Amino acid sequence: MKKLLLVRHAKSDWNEPKLSDFDRPLNARGNKNATEMADRLLQKHIIPEKIVSSPAKRAYTTAKYFAKTFNIDKEQIEKVEGIYEASAHELLNIVNQLDNTKNFIALFGHNPGITTLAVGLCGTYISNIPTCGMVLIEFPFDDWAMVSYDTGKELLYDYPKSGDD
Repeated sequence: MKKLLLVRHAKSDWNEPKLSDFDRPLNARGNKNATEMADRLLQKHIIPEKIVSSPAKRAYTTAKYFAKTFNIDKEQIEKVEGIYEASAHELLNIVNQLDNTKNFIALFGHNPGITTLAVGLCGTYISNIPTCGMVLIEFPFDDWAMVSYDTGKELLYDYPKSGDD
């Protein structure tokens, strides 16, 4: 069985209008939420074997917070250029090429691709994964290449304000 944790990057900072979208950092809330969401997973013993991230600053920084919480060396985070600005179809192609020696991988990316992919993979009723929101999906395969639309089962959906509902 393969498990995929899809994570949308934490809240980014828009205070520097001259910065490119790619280089936007996290804001104070984003930094806090990334640590909090990683801690929630750790408390449930949900720890990925590998972290794959968009190289965009806000996504990679979010991934680093999770890596630190899980005691994974940040140098082990795999940056995949294609995740930045990827459509759900492009993200699925990346998922299909993930390392088969790993059964549980976390992928850090951006909307709308992350939400659209989550909905497509498991038919979840999420209209928009909020910043630092995450969806854990399980697949009945031992090969990432077999993952396709409507083959996954949602195991967890969580986001920073979920406790406020």
